[in-house]
Amino acid sequence: MALPRRVVAATFAWSVLAAAASSPASAGGPRTQTSPSAQGATFRSGVDLVALNVTVTDASNRYLTDLGADDFLLFENGVKQEIGYFSRTSLSLSVSLLLDSSASMDDKMRTTQEAASAFVRSLRPQDQAQVIDFDSRVNVLAPFTSSKPDLEKAIASTVAGGSTSLYTAIYIALRELKKTEARGLEELRRRAVIVLSDGEDTSSLVAYDEVLELAKRSETAVYAIGIRSKDPTGSGKGYGQADFALRQLTTQTGGRVFFPSSVDELRSIYALISQELSSQYLVGYTSTNQKRDGTWRRISVRTSRPGATARTRMGYYAPGA
Repeated sequence: MALPRRVVAATFAWSVLAAAASSPASAGGPRTQTSPSAQGATFRSGVDLVALNVTVTDASNRYLTDLGADDFLLFENGVKQEIGYFSRTSLSLSVSLLLDSSASMDDKMRTTQEAASAFVRSLRPQDQAQVIDFDSRVNVLAPFTSSKPDLEKAIASTVAGGSTSLYTAIYIALRELKKTEARGLEELRRRAVIVLSDGEDTSSLVAYDEVLELAKRSETAVYAIGIRSKDPTGSGKGYGQADFALRQLTTQTGGRVFFPSSVDELRSIYALISQELSSQYLVGYTSTNQKRDGTWRRISVRTSRPGATARTRMGYYAPGA
């Protein structure tokens, strides 16, 4: 059965953050840090606030977690924006773990299972995850849960066989994560997809362009681990289509892509992703462009800390009319 081609744009309407930023208590002083839980009771109305999960690293790629709001500069389509909300508080996490179980993964499955299970064990009690495996078909082996035994049991049940429906798997994961979207500030969570695959897409029902479009609308960071098979011909053709797709998806959404030379690196990669997700800032602003035209708006985040680099999603779609 073909998946629907139409996706619905998700827009943050967290007016409480904008209200907090413009209140008398905050208007005369620096907007350094606001606790989400402190404002949850006043979640109301319809001012659209753009919320960003921002990762900051130094020149040695170490995560920096001691910055304040004044250390950040935000731009939308080149126009500077005023930060209306800022928090270093690590929000709860909803993560979709995607595991390639195609036939080519047969000799890698045990190592993959052990690495993914180690990631599950790093989750906090307030976090939740789901497990999806994909070959010719896409199977949700464990729905969103905070039960680590259930998640590990699902991971251990994966068996290699079949072709690779990479794009369909990512599409389904993004749609599943959409269901965890916050209805109020007190339910606000970070959302991420972590996908591991070792090959090109060969059997998806969804085109890559549809997956990329949904990812850009989803406010979900995509992290990808691409296990490259050695080229027996030695032709050295460079990156394949799957590599390009994973790079583009992660760049657009503020995630990262990894291309390990060995499956033995998987455990450390999953640990690095876990560390990154717990080191992010939540930064919000209300756009100075009030047009409800549904256009794509490019976002740029900079930091004044010497040698530091800030990374977030590349943009968002404005609300429609």
